[in-house]
Parts: sequence; C-alpha cells; structure tokens
Amino acid sequence: MKIKTKDVVVPLDVPKNIRDKYVKNYLTITRESGRLMLFAGDQKVEHLNDDFYGEGIHPDDNRPEHLFRIASKAKIGVFATQLGLIASYGMDYPKVPYLVKLNSKTHLIKTAQSDPFSNELVSVEQVVEFKENSGLNILAVGYTLYLGSEYEPEMLRQAAQIIYEAHQHGLIVVLWIYPRGKAIKDEKDPHLIAGATGVAACLGADFVKVNYPKKESCESKEIFKEAILAAGRTKVVCAGGEGDEVKAFLSKLHDQIVVSGAAGNATGRNIHQKSLPEAIKMCNAIYAITIDGKSVEEALKIYNG
Repeated sequence: MKIKTKDVVVPLDVPKNIRDKYVKNYLTITRESGRLMLFAGDQKVEHLNDDFYGEGIHPDDNRPEHLFRIASKAKIGVFATQLGLIASYGMDYPKVPYLVKLNSKTHLIKTAQSDPFSNELVSVEQVVEFKENSGLNILAVGYTLYLGSEYEPEMLRQAAQIIYEAHQHGLIVVLWIYPRGKAIKDEKDPHLIAGATGVAACLGADFVKVNYPKKESCESKEIFKEAILAAGRTKVVCAGGEGDEVKAFLSKLHDQIVVSGAAGNATGRNIHQKSLPEAIKMCNAIYAITIDGKSVEEALKIYNG
C-alpha cells in the first residue's frame, strides 16, 4: 500500500521551509511505501576485500563499479556507500538514489585490542555541497555507532549533530547501531538490541539498522518485536548478515517485516557477491517483499525467473 504526503511524519527539527524537501526525500527513499530497501555498499572499508574476493564470490564483485551497476539496474530504495566512491563513479550513474555513509572503519583492530570507534569522515555540510555541485540524487546520510564502546559518548554526540544538521537540509538519516566492545557480552541479545533502537529514537533517527536478535530457545522473529516497539517512530531495518541460501534469506526477511513489524532491510553481501544478473534478481526479489508486500513464493518466482 502506498503512502502519501500527509502520511509522512515530519520531525520538528526540519525547518518549515524545508519540510516539502524532507517529505519528497522520504517518499522517494521508501518508494512511497514507508519501508526501506537499502542496498549496502559500504563494506569495502568495513571488511576490506574479504567480502569482494574469494571462494563463493563472483569475480565481478572485486570491481567497485559492480556495486553501481547493480544499483542502477535493480529495484532498490537507496544505495549506501562512501562519498569517495560516489564521486568516482556517480557521473556514470546519475539516476541512482544515494545515501552517503559519513563514517567507516576497518575490521583490523579487534575488540580485544581496543573498543571500536568510527569517526566522522565527512560532514553533512560537505555532503550538501557535493550534492549541489554534482547534481546527484542524494537522499540520505548514514552513520554507525557502537553502544557499549568506551568511545560511545563521542559517537553519540556525532550522531545527534548529524541528525540535526541533516534534517536542516531535508535529508533522511539512517543510523547503524551495534552494541560492541569489551563491556558487551552478547551483541545479539534481544533486550540490548531493543535498547539500541530506543537510543536511535532518542537521537531522532528516521531509520535504524540493527542485527537480528538471537536467544536460546526463542524465535528471533518473536523476540525482535521488543526492538520494534522500543524504536517508536524511528523505523527499524535489519542487517542482511553473511551469505544465506536465497529462500532462507527471503523467508527470514518476510518474517522480520510481517511477523516482527520491521520497516525494511539493509542488504549487502547477499546481493553484491553474485553476478550482475543474479544480483539484480536478488534485489528485485527483496524489493518485492519489502516494498510491494509480496509473499516469499512470489519473490522466489522473481528470483528464479
């Protein structure tokens, strides 16, 4: 079911003269569904080349342009990646809807060595300037913070400032929030993940990306409901995670949206590690469930077709 302008709740930190721009960006990024299909392409920093080269990964994935080809040909809500990649390839893919990831870090420094801290690399103001100069379709910004890290206070401050500044320009904000650090015993604890979505609500994020919770003797689709409720008006999307068999992935996605009440998904590896034709079909199948409300069986027909 499509939503209309009147259905979009505009945060009060969006100036009155910018509200129409915010609503337009929101409707565009959600394809007028209120749900987000985010194609994640930020892992070339996060995971270095581990996700792009090796056994079970299509050779095309080692070329950065593979991400842009997918984003330009498949059905997506938004393509998330770093500003540098967008600056290098965006001139050839001007119609792609973009989310600029404002911070990133590699996985080389492990938690046992140091608690995680992902510093802001570019500012909202720089993104706005780039958008105006390039003419690209930049709809949103994203930021990752690690709850429980000893550097949590600085990341919370940066996230709050980013959200306020982005809303001043009518941009949508997606937070990636992961409990992580020496103080965290179980990153997938459902109560802790619900705490993370509550933090996103307090910061004023439009969407928050979290991991799917796990707890012994519990169904993830049921215990995930706590996180959805805790988020209030901030909408929750689930991380795609490592490579899954297609039917299993689509079934899990359907449960997250239909049973748990999530408002979409953020998927990277399960899409871009495939060949271009397979990646496009995977995107379209995910889009069918997320945006069009199709069943797993209907989405599988799209993928297998």
